[in-house]
Parts: sequence; C-alpha cells; structure tokens
Amino acid sequence: MATEALPPDRHASQAILSIAGSDPSGGAGIQADLKTFTAIGVYGGAAITCLTAQNSLGVASCLPIAPEFVTKQIELVLADLPVSHIKTGMLGTDEIAGAMAEALHDFSGEIICDPVLTASDGHELFRKTASNTGLHALFNTATVLTPNLPELATLTGKNLTTPQEAVEAATGLLACYPKLRAIALTGGHLREQDGEVEDFLVLQKKSGREILSAKHARITTRNTHGTGCTFASAFASYHLLHGNDQDAFLKAVAFMDTVLRQSAGLALGGGKGPLAHHLFRGRDLTRTIDL
Repeated sequence: MATEALPPDRHASQAILSIAGSDPSGGAGIQADLKTFTAIGVYGGAAITCLTAQNSLGVASCLPIAPEFVTKQIELVLADLPVSHIKTGMLGTDEIAGAMAEALHDFSGEIICDPVLTASDGHELFRKTASNTGLHALFNTATVLTPNLPELATLTGKNLTTPQEAVEAATGLLACYPKLRAIALTGGHLREQDGEVEDFLVLQKKSGREILSAKHARITTRNTHGTGCTFASAFASYHLLHGNDQDAFLKAVAFMDTVLRQSAGLALGGGKGPLAHHLFRGRDLTRTIDL
C-alpha cells in the first residue's frame, strides 16, 4: 500500500558546508562537524583543507591540500547544494585561507569561523606568514568567530587571564572586520580551577555592543577531543534552524554541556577521548545553563 511522503521541514532544504581538516580518529575536524550537524538535525557537506595523521594521543603530521583543489570543492558544492551556512575550521596554510576567502567573497549567507590555529597537544595547525593576509581576508568574509581563550589571545596578541580581559579583547577584535557581527568565546580555559565555566557572546548591534554570558558546571572528563569544532558546528546548526545569534549561542552551549556529560563515561582511545555525538538526541538537551 502506497504511503504519502511527509512534508519536509522548512529547514530541510538548507545545508551547512564545513570547510576544515580531516581527523582519521573521528574526534575532531570534518568528522566531528558532520556528526554534530546530523545529531542536531541539519544536512552537512564537507570540503577538506588538510589531511592529518592523528588520534586521541595527538597530531603526528598534517598534509595541506592544494589551495586550488580546496577552491574546486567549495565551488562545486555551492553550485549544487542550497548552502545557507558555512563553518570553517582548520585552514592549514595562509594560502588555503586566501583561496577560501576568494571562493566565499560573494557568498551571501552566514560564515562561522572557528580559528583553529594549534592542536591541544601543541601541534601547529596553521602555517603563518609574516602578514597572514589570507587569514585576514577570510575573517573579512566572516559573520561569526568562535575562538577559545588561547586562540583569542593569539589573534589579538594579548595575554588574557581574566573574563574581563577576554571580553575586552573580543570586543576589540569585533571592530576589526566589516561583516563580523558576533564573537562566541568558549570559556573552558578561563579560571580552570573553578567548578563553573562561563562562555560569552559579544554582539555588534546598531544600538552598540551587547554581551551575553552563560554559566554551567565544569565537567571533569578526559573526553574533550574536538570540543572547539563541535561548538562552532552546533552554533552554525542552531543558527540555521532558528536564525538568531543569542538562541544559537545558548543552544550550542547546552548541546556541548549535554554531549560532554554523555561522553564522560566513555573509554575510547588512550588520550583525550572523543565526544559521543552519536548518543545525543534532541530531547536530551539539558537546561543546566545560567544566564
């Protein structure tokens, strides 16, 4: 007996494109991005900037893709899929960043940039140049940045140790790029001895700057591989679904809190284990966030 197809959700005809590096262990990079998109319920594509040889113990080596091949991946996906949001992660080289900026110059949707510069084990994931013109060109296309504290310190050239210093640095960075509307700063590296984590959203509005923060309990777990990639992808996913920076920020924070809790008991890998994206269900989104 034939059955009628259900009418699609109005967001089902939109897609996110992740442009990032590949992690063969599945914990970070493109793999974490696609898992996040799927867990939250949006369709994701992927253009790879770099191949890496890594596992939960660390990054052994990186192999950047030729910039023109990165560009070809982006162009073909954008020519075919209804991409409304782009999330960028590991860039590899300044030349790749410049090629991405050129490919995205006329893109009219959201570009959420996660400035992946260094792995948690200290391995450099971005080959800098004297001026980093490619990186700055990419940031000129961005609407949202999602740095952690070390990344924000590197981008601003400042030693950041307190929430106030971090928010001031984010506010200054917000003024540096014309399309940049928001900086979502993850606070896991702030006051690491505290039992609470505070994340910040710094917004540029017509009425001026607005700062929103979200506090939640610090979860003790070794399974933190790919948290930055996952947060940025969650922000992009929820922004696609709801079209609102504040809502995307709060839901991304809650998503991370939930997934970290669900992952805490896993024993995958011998180092910093991965997140359990596959255990997440939308109904599991916890309300453990204090504004």
